[in-house]
Amino acid sequence: MTITEQVRDERPLATGPALPGATQTQFISWVTLAMMTTASVANLRPSPSMALYGLAAVFLYLVPAVVFLLPTALVSAELASGWTGGVYRWVSEGLSSKPLGFLAVWCQFAMTIAYYPSLLAYVASTFAYVVDPRLADNGVYVAVVIVVIYWAGVLISSRGTKAVAGLAGAGLVIGTLIPGVVLVVLGMVFLGQGNASAAPMDTGHALPPWTGLASLVLIVNNFLSYAGMEMNGVHVSSLREPGKQFPRSVFAATGLVLLIFILPALAISWVMPGEDLSLTAGVMQAFQGFFDHFHVGWLTKVVGVLLVAAALGGMLAWLAGPSKGLLMVARQEGYLPPVLQKLNARGVPRNIMVAQGALTTLIALLYAFLPDVSSAYWIFSVITTQIYLVVYLLMFAAVVRLRTTQPDRPRGFRVPAVRLVAGAGFAASLAAMCIGFVPPEQFGGGPLWRYLLTVGGGLLVIGFLAPIALLKFRKPHWVAPEHRTAPAEDRPRP
Repeated sequence: MTITEQVRDERPLATGPALPGATQTQFISWVTLAMMTTASVANLRPSPSMALYGLAAVFLYLVPAVVFLLPTALVSAELASGWTGGVYRWVSEGLSSKPLGFLAVWCQFAMTIAYYPSLLAYVASTFAYVVDPRLADNGVYVAVVIVVIYWAGVLISSRGTKAVAGLAGAGLVIGTLIPGVVLVVLGMVFLGQGNASAAPMDTGHALPPWTGLASLVLIVNNFLSYAGMEMNGVHVSSLREPGKQFPRSVFAATGLVLLIFILPALAISWVMPGEDLSLTAGVMQAFQGFFDHFHVGWLTKVVGVLLVAAALGGMLAWLAGPSKGLLMVARQEGYLPPVLQKLNARGVPRNIMVAQGALTTLIALLYAFLPDVSSAYWIFSVITTQIYLVVYLLMFAAVVRLRTTQPDRPRGFRVPAVRLVAGAGFAASLAAMCIGFVPPEQFGGGPLWRYLLTVGGGLLVIGFLAPIALLKFRKPHWVAPEHRTAPAEDRPRP
């Protein structure tokens, strides 16, 4: 069990004498929460996409941090401290619509259908530097790796392997902090030796060049990089003084996340020219460039193993996570057919993972047919972001309405100026969704219609048509037997 899972199971009790048999409250410090948040958000995977902008990467990371990262963290803290049940209850109660609540929890799950191919494409390109760097841009190789690793992960997760949790828990140190620090230190030594940076580092390049909307499209990827902050909002009730300590932990985590994102991106831009940078293998390109410069090229393979191990640990640890949230709601309300609600002997929703794996396999095969791996990686990253942004749009709308409909409900934390904060997050999420339909200037010479059809079709089919079909065709007997005694008003309509 990871630290996050341990803390999530803790339930602070009311102050006063302990009741017989009661569990003693286990509080956590704001520093611990800040580190947990950093571990769940920060990684090196998005660094190559921002390294394309050189010094302007600082600006492109700061803007979404202010308008998206902070609003997400603050809003999720209020919702989690007042309503249990996660995003389904927040949205269904806030917007007075169970179908919208299902849409939110569905999109939280469905984003992984496009997320795992992009994550495993990064793993495949990174591992190529351990075997043969020429494979990093080979679509067939990447497709095979995605399929093999995903199904191996399903097999392992369905057996409840405990070693997975330990591997994921060490991921922040093994796959992020150590390689990140090494990358930045080598970059500083590289510049200290008088070598010229591949990207200009003067103030004239502090802002990205404006050549139309396409010049800012890569900023959308940063919204996905920051996604997941809402998961840590559930820990606000484990703080002794949530009103003071949670904002403190959020600002500390934001600072750490920005350092982990910005400094490695700059280090990559120092050694790798933008035109030669791969969006999937850029981190390893930078390490290879630095290690070759310092005549320790053999360390490239070592770093590659560390990055792969950390990424796989994270994938395995979270493989069944989103599906469990969907399953809980589906069993209560009858949103999924009984065959998808079944659990194996270890309580793992294996059928959902198998169905998800079939779609992941189909998506993975596209890597073998799209023009290049970087383009495919970018497309699936955008689809993932578009689907996930639906969750945030609903969440920001829900918190504002709950302030009006349930103003007196006890909350462990209240967002100051909630309309302004939630409004900024909603506007930023909507803008990011719109910009996501514009192909970046680094995307390549593919036809615009193909890009729009892929991104728009992925959002429409996975994010909207699938849940609409499930809502339309659900049956009363889809409700799990243990939930069929619920009051009539809570039962799904035929």
